[in-house]
Amino acid sequence: MIPSPVAHILLPAIVLISLILMLVRPRGITEFWWISGGALLLIALRLIPLSLAGKAVAEGTDVYLFLIGMMLLSELAREQGVFDWVSSIAVRGAKGSSARLFLLVYLVGTIVTTFMSNDATAVVLTPAILAVVRKAKITPLPYLFVCAMIANAASFVLPISNPANLVLFHWGMPPLGQWLLSFGVPSILSIAATYTVLRLFFRNDLREPIASNVEPVALTPEGKMVLTGLALMIAVLLTASAMNKDLGPPTCLAALVITAIVSAKSKSNPLKLFREISWGTLLLVAGLFILVDAAESQGTLQLTQRWLAEAQRLTPAAGALVVGFVVGIANNLVNNLPLGLIAGGTIQAAHVKGLLANATMIGVDLGPNLSVTGSLATILWLIALRKEKLEVSFWKFLQVGAIAMPVALAAALGGAILMARL
Repeated sequence: MIPSPVAHILLPAIVLISLILMLVRPRGITEFWWISGGALLLIALRLIPLSLAGKAVAEGTDVYLFLIGMMLLSELAREQGVFDWVSSIAVRGAKGSSARLFLLVYLVGTIVTTFMSNDATAVVLTPAILAVVRKAKITPLPYLFVCAMIANAASFVLPISNPANLVLFHWGMPPLGQWLLSFGVPSILSIAATYTVLRLFFRNDLREPIASNVEPVALTPEGKMVLTGLALMIAVLLTASAMNKDLGPPTCLAALVITAIVSAKSKSNPLKLFREISWGTLLLVAGLFILVDAAESQGTLQLTQRWLAEAQRLTPAAGALVVGFVVGIANNLVNNLPLGLIAGGTIQAAHVKGLLANATMIGVDLGPNLSVTGSLATILWLIALRKEKLEVSFWKFLQVGAIAMPVALAAALGGAILMARL
């Protein structure tokens, strides 16, 4: 056993180094190796008990099931030609205008994020949009950035728009009516501000013409079944959210049922779909939960409570802005899913409600637009791009995020402050 004074230094050092390596990805090694490696090192050196690691892994069960369901549906949609069908409609609807196509992609991303979650936008929409830009023969980056940015910008329209919302409010979700009153205006401002920044940033790329001679693609009966299944899944998710139930089990179950029915109809082997799932992402999530629980065992929760108490001494508007931006930036050091656990525990322990709690959630959801590792959705987006032999570096993303995130976060927090005064 490592002596206690050494352990108190070594544990946070391993956690911090693992997170930094996840950010910079030396030698291009995937994020989950650094995070899961750091978690295993904590266990191997007996810096955390095995029981704590097991508890941390179990905390992510709902997220694992949710991701499995979404990734499975994405592969099913790809196999049944749904992405090709969507791409042909989008390109023909753009009528030769890159700017119009950009707006169409943004609106679709907003809808998918709102009703299916930001992870679904990263997993399901990104491959579809890539098919669109390849068919249109245009520069892909502006449209792919839409998938990443809207996944966070619209992630607090509804409770189901981001699994981190459920993690943060794990002790009790506000009623849907109260949620819409609190976050409706901030969401609209966040979505509008992010669109404006992206539209201006990529203005030169959006002047190029797009292919207009795209042949229409017919949707197969199996493809129609996939779309019907997605619609039913949305209904299930909305119902589960309204009842304050976990989203993972119904998502995974619905995906399995849809896959079984479609595979039977098309007489295809569903096992090859499971082989395409990014199982390393689940290891990444589990590792993040372990690292955060390890940090909490060193008194992190007490520290965050003291910081929140300091913010409460400010005026309500100043406190909301400080908390929102501090939490927003912190996402990019830890990832918003485990940070949601810390923030939720802090809010609950400090009995904080109202504007400061709302600002915390906005920071958790919107702050990840700063960097590629700020949210699980963005990491899933990166993985989806790598499967297509595309790469967006930390620094390339930061060039856009350093403008988009602060502008949208300030707008959303301003909206939250305004709604709290009404």
